[in-house]
Amino acid sequence: MQLDHATIVTADLDTARRFFVDIAGLTEGARPPFSVDGYWLYANGRPVLHLIGGAPASGAAGRVTPRIDHISFRLDDAGEWQALVERLDARGIGYQSAQVPASPAQPAEQQLFVALAPGVVIEFVTAAR
Repeated sequence: MQLDHATIVTADLDTARRFFVDIAGLTEGARPPFSVDGYWLYANGRPVLHLIGGAPASGAAGRVTPRIDHISFRLDDAGEWQALVERLDARGIGYQSAQVPASPAQPAEQQLFVALAPGVVIEFVTAAR
């Protein structure tokens, strides 16, 4: 099983789109003509992230904006990882660094967590050194 896509509902659609295109390196692509504003963002030719415009929920039972805590993107190439860090630093976008300890099933991994203005946390993870 593989992750097909994640959907983020946010009141700040353009900020989210700019982050994922300019920083994370996704590309904006074709999207069906839904009745709500949004974007489909692609990685390696696949639509992996759907952004949908929406106002913050006001009392709707169980429905809050944003609707996911975080999503994670894996970068396996050390050069890609360095380029990501450089883009974040160049634009003054803060992040928290953490390490996933090694286990018998996998080596230690490095993580970066970025809190977006819409309240969504994005994780980038790599085992690359």
